[in-house]
Amino acid sequence: MLRIFRQIALWEAISTLILFFVAMPLKYFADLPLAVRVAGSIHGFLVVVFVIMLLMCWKTYQWKISRVFKYFFLSLIPIVSFWVEKDLKKDILHLRK
Repeated sequence: MLRIFRQIALWEAISTLILFFVAMPLKYFADLPLAVRVAGSIHGFLVVVFVIMLLMCWKTYQWKISRVFKYFFLSLIPIVSFWVEKDLKKDILHLRK
């Protein structure tokens, strides 16, 4: 489950970059508002999956509530999900040992 959550965190961060640096410029400079609609929908879906996975990991791995809140609030800051993904990678490596 941690591996899936890690991948979701990574894709959520990538979708933020695509939304901000590809779709929004296409909307405002190339008059293609559909780009934001598509990228925004994908990003929104990934955010919802991120929160669901966060809650599932909280219950499964009995994380402290402080960790859950930290991951949630960090996910609200654009591109910081890369940090969450990196932090989860440490947990996955630790579980392998």
